[in-house]
Amino acid sequence: MTGAAAPAALAEPSERVGRAWTTSLSLVNGAIWAGWYGPIQILLALQAAELAPAGTAKESVLAWVTGAGAAVSMVANPLFGALSDRTTSRLGRRTPWIVAGVAGGAVALVLLAGARSVAAMAVGWCGVQLTLNAAFAAVTAALPDRVPPGQRGAVGGWLGAAQILGVVAGTGLATAGGGLAGGYRACAAFAVLGALPYVLLHRDLVLPAGRRPAAGPVAVLRGLWISPRRHPDLAWAWLTRFLINLGNALALLYLLYYLRDVLRRPDPGGGVLILTALNGVTLLGTVVVGGIWSDRTGRRKPFVLGAGVIMAAATGLLAGWQTWTGALCAAALLGVGFGVFTSVDLALMTEVLPAAADRAKDLGVINIANSLPQVAAPALAAPLVHHLGGYRVLYAVAAAIGLVGALLVRRIRGVA
Repeated sequence: MTGAAAPAALAEPSERVGRAWTTSLSLVNGAIWAGWYGPIQILLALQAAELAPAGTAKESVLAWVTGAGAAVSMVANPLFGALSDRTTSRLGRRTPWIVAGVAGGAVALVLLAGARSVAAMAVGWCGVQLTLNAAFAAVTAALPDRVPPGQRGAVGGWLGAAQILGVVAGTGLATAGGGLAGGYRACAAFAVLGALPYVLLHRDLVLPAGRRPAAGPVAVLRGLWISPRRHPDLAWAWLTRFLINLGNALALLYLLYYLRDVLRRPDPGGGVLILTALNGVTLLGTVVVGGIWSDRTGRRKPFVLGAGVIMAAATGLLAGWQTWTGALCAAALLGVGFGVFTSVDLALMTEVLPAAADRAKDLGVINIANSLPQVAAPALAAPLVHHLGGYRVLYAVAAAIGLVGALLVRRIRGVA
């Protein structure tokens, strides 16, 4: 152990973080989400329609590509989190992975723009997921590294606001980029520029080499397993996040096709941008307020439960009111619920982590609950749309799944 450096890197933080640090971390978080959601919302769907072989549905191509990318994400997030926990660079544990991940993600997005086959498209998207997840694992771990528990709802709110702004920015860049290549390149540039303030202006905490966890491959892989029997609160929190995100993923995955094929919108891409922007406005109205309110009351579970119920009701609207007006109302309501859920659930997750030495790895395992729905959603959505009743059934199932997830948060015992 070397003086005070080890406690600073591993101890529970007690000093409140300032606005500049929160703003910079939020900006890099938003930049990563722009790198993901410009493709997810617009570019991958257009590319799938362009590259789908004769006789193959564009929905199936999109499902295969996004599913492959999500599978990579599930492995990359906890793995890079574990490597981040073991990093003893003079730049800190997290900053090197933010730099490498964002730079690699930008390169992968540019390469994805040049894909000329479904296989190349899948490889490119898997590269984007691999690299941006390395950065995201480090960014997420910075919250419990630096922010005291009583401030995590508020900081989580700002990270959530940046997330939705990143989604809106990515969607806007993809729409305004002048085609697939321009859209991908715009998202790549935004990802790099958004990371610069945090990397250049803020020093990371350094882990002394003597306090590094076991770094061998066997130790790293073995550490990826977190026993639900030993840590039941984390298990219930994970399941809550997974089911709510699965319901949300089912609602959003085929939104472009829903507007084009069901609502017959003349400009479905523009329609997605409008719905995303409306969702972003209502989310921004609740994400920070919800986090601050949760901090002040000292409670997390009631906020997550209420947010999940609101989101389920919004998804139900898409099943029962299949008009453009219904889609607008659903987008607005989803934003209200997802805003509160995003900030408070993140704070809740940091309060069920087993050990400070494994924060990034454990949060990476938790973040599988974000990426696994991207694998499960296409597998569920394609048969629901094509064989079991179409989009009405799809959205009804999504609402039911999200509601179950919201109710399960009550099983957590160690957090109020």
